[in-house]
Amino acid sequence: MSIPTNIHPNQPGWYLQFASDNTAGICPEAMQALSAANTGFAASYGNDDSTHLACDRLRELFEADAEVFFVFNGTAANSIALAALSQSYQAVICSDTAHVETDECGAPEFFSNGSKLLSAPHRHGKLTSAGVLEVITRRTDVHYPRPKVVTLTQSTEYGSLYQKGELSGISRIAQEHGLKVHMDGARFANAVAALKVAPADITWRAGVDVLCFGGTKNGMMLGEAVLFFNPELTKLTKYIRKQSMQLYSKMRFVSAQFLAYFENDLWKRNATHSNRMAQLLEQEVKKIPAIQLTQEVEANGVFAIVPAEIIPQLQEKYFFYMWDEHRSEVRWMTSFDTEEEDIIQFAALIKSLVLHE
Repeated sequence: MSIPTNIHPNQPGWYLQFASDNTAGICPEAMQALSAANTGFAASYGNDDSTHLACDRLRELFEADAEVFFVFNGTAANSIALAALSQSYQAVICSDTAHVETDECGAPEFFSNGSKLLSAPHRHGKLTSAGVLEVITRRTDVHYPRPKVVTLTQSTEYGSLYQKGELSGISRIAQEHGLKVHMDGARFANAVAALKVAPADITWRAGVDVLCFGGTKNGMMLGEAVLFFNPELTKLTKYIRKQSMQLYSKMRFVSAQFLAYFENDLWKRNATHSNRMAQLLEQEVKKIPAIQLTQEVEANGVFAIVPAEIIPQLQEKYFFYMWDEHRSEVRWMTSFDTEEEDIIQFAALIKSLVLHE
């Protein structure tokens, strides 16, 4: 289901707040950083001081001498990373709910000149070691693409979280068969905040080779960072980024946001807040017998089966996406900008609509 295009300009701002964490605005700190960066002159194409400093901050945060590439958005980050890791005759193993499979219009395959996505079984959005191994060993003949990369989403499209042991198990299988591991971290901050771990613990220490570290869903205007923990994998990445139209000439405006993002752990504070709002929403809807939660709330997404007859009325006040129309399952997302009162009012509306049916 797509967002209505006939939204009245005077529609209250909370109308889209549970649709996605993308619908939230820019956090004040990122906006201030943009304004501060908009003075004087700076070297272009990432040769400015802010970009060098932001890259150093990322290396400090991840405790690794990673190569860092800033891009505009998550689709570009994933596509460039996977293009750097695979050839046209190779394949990328993912879940059938992965963003690269369902919501990127074939971009990962296009920018890697045709490397094929192969879906593996998942549990609540998470790949399993057994499922990955089955795809790797399924066929070895010349007529079938050779698996080269495993891609994981953290937190997943179901809002679930990979524990360190799960990541290490999948990475070990990948390494044993010569595959690299890529992590789509559009909501990586939510995972770190929920798991209370060091970023390194659920990336390179767990066998992840490349991370796409998101900012857009957590308070930034735009900007994602692609981190290669093995610099040997980046020999051609700068050319792939340029050809993909992701080498921003005024890179300081992306980098400045990342510097603000890391100041006083803003990235983690924003994510902690959005996670807490999802937990509050979970608590409130649990009080409504007609609502059935379908996933454990681990990050900032709430999935629930809602009586089909109230969904149109509910969406008149708060737009949100259907996750599975056949089951009447919906997805509600919270963000850094969601407030407790928003949750209470939303839950109250759900309850009133249920009682009137």
